[in-house]
Amino acid sequence: MIPLVDLKAQYASIKDEVNSEVLKTLESSQFILGKQVADFEESFAAYCQTDHAIALNSGTSALHLALLAAGVGPGDEVISVSMTFVATTAAIIYTGATPVLVDIDPVTYTLDISKLEDALSERTKAIVPVHLHGLVADMDPILAFARKHGLIVIEDAAQAHGAEYKNRRAGSLGDINCFSFYPGKNLGAYGEGGAVVCSDPNIAEKIRKYRDWGQEGKGHHVLQGYNYRMDGVQGAVLNVKLKYIEEWTESRRRIALQYTNNLQGHSLPLPLSTNEHRHVFHVYAVRVQERERVQSDLANAGISTGVHYPSPVHLQPAYKDAVRSAGDLTMSETVAREFLSLPMYAELTSDKVDQICEALLKSTAKAG
Repeated sequence: MIPLVDLKAQYASIKDEVNSEVLKTLESSQFILGKQVADFEESFAAYCQTDHAIALNSGTSALHLALLAAGVGPGDEVISVSMTFVATTAAIIYTGATPVLVDIDPVTYTLDISKLEDALSERTKAIVPVHLHGLVADMDPILAFARKHGLIVIEDAAQAHGAEYKNRRAGSLGDINCFSFYPGKNLGAYGEGGAVVCSDPNIAEKIRKYRDWGQEGKGHHVLQGYNYRMDGVQGAVLNVKLKYIEEWTESRRRIALQYTNNLQGHSLPLPLSTNEHRHVFHVYAVRVQERERVQSDLANAGISTGVHYPSPVHLQPAYKDAVRSAGDLTMSETVAREFLSLPMYAELTSDKVDQICEALLKSTAKAG
């Protein structure tokens, strides 16, 4: 079976190095934060072309603290998208604010900038664009709109480690920016993990306090904070993996190009590729009709696939009454029915990509 993601293959390629660094952490007994985490923060900030990185226990925590640091709270509204994982919306709700969800662009599948004006109100405090599947949203007009209306921009870059927009790296574009290191991400921990990156020292300091129970020095609590600290072991793992992220990214991009070359011309909408973007292909998603049948056909051919995401947030039972939609969300609902994620990981071989494409085209040819 060709897996959707192969974490074992990646671990095998760096096993000795990872094991050595993890053992150092265990021997140091710096299990929470500590030197490994601090070293990773310094390296990851540089990688994101920012001054500060604050390591946390999840990407959800990163979004939550970024919103709090931006001053978002009860009575405020935050503009974002519905085609995302529910964590984006949940983090807004955690602050007491209301998520105002807009539709996505039909080509990029990221926030449709033409919808921003309709979502704006006197209560709007921030915009959270989501870099879906590893493609950075159209940030220049988003930033221009935010500056015009005095709004904070918080990047949800959970799927976009190393992605670029007009030669600027994801995580350096917004005012405050958030990453996840969930194991399946392009840069994944061996457990949960996340980070906020920014270049404002005041924001960075505030988030460092928030993650550690609001402490300013041991036992002196100046904020009502949280236990959102990163484990030392995750810092050790991420330190090793960060050295390989560019190599793995270029491999993903080569695999994506092979997919595109094999599949183009067959009436399958494919991921966008432009000179303005460096797409890092956390997900390579095509759009298919009769998705359940196509998935079944591929499974019978020994190929695992996934769906990111089967239902937009505004239709999820837990969130549909907690959000406000700005206009219709037709495109979000359409791609939720059609997206099919193909196997994507740096170790995926060329012959397997050809096998996947052959099986996919054979299946989709039955449609109609």
